[in-house]
Amino acid sequence: MNIPQFTTVDYPESDGRPMGETDEHRDVMFRNIELLKTYYDGQQVYVTGDLLLYYQQGDPKKFVVPDAFIVKGKPQVQKRTYKLWVERIVPQLVIETTSKKTKKKDLHVKPAIYAQIGVHEYFLFDPTCDYLDPPLQGHRLVDGSYQAIPIEPTGCLYSEELDLELRFENSLLNFYKRGTNDRLRTQAELRQRESEARQRESEARQRESEARRLVELDNARLREELAKLKGESQDQSKQ
Repeated sequence: MNIPQFTTVDYPESDGRPMGETDEHRDVMFRNIELLKTYYDGQQVYVTGDLLLYYQQGDPKKFVVPDAFIVKGKPQVQKRTYKLWVERIVPQLVIETTSKKTKKKDLHVKPAIYAQIGVHEYFLFDPTCDYLDPPLQGHRLVDGSYQAIPIEPTGCLYSEELDLELRFENSLLNFYKRGTNDRLRTQAELRQRESEARQRESEARQRESEARRLVELDNARLREELAKLKGESQDQSKQ
């Protein structure tokens, strides 16, 4: 009698390679993840990056490591890897931060994998402007292959998945609500904005308080002058 043999496939949680080439590339990658996490806070959208994404069950060599990606329909919970056959939802959008080391994969290897598994939008961003021309590029999956996302009149790229405009500004990738100058901000930027708002409110209250004090002083002087005039008038009437 033949007894079926069951084997357990090991899916490593790290590919053993360094995460980024430079501090700048790593910081930019983390910033993109943070901005999108903040944008989707409280929604059923999973945002992550530098996480092994396994796309073929039974073959641990079939993986890719997106710098940043989103999965609508999944809660924001900690994961050690992302296995497509377990999660059952393909990431809808991927953003790669291109460097000297990653240029070839970002332009050729990864797009083929993302198209194969069905990632709808794929963006590449080169913060140093050394490896991509233009430094921000976007692609959308149409009939199984990627087509370049047209540049908007404002010079940005519009993401259907995010419903945001992506703009290259001062070596950073910024995200704007469409047709506005309302930019997504990091937690530090939001705290700074709130601090500045509180400072403006405090200064406004101080100005109002000072204005009231000056009005009260003016009223007091007027009362004194009226009392003085009244007294002089009474003295003159007695003469």
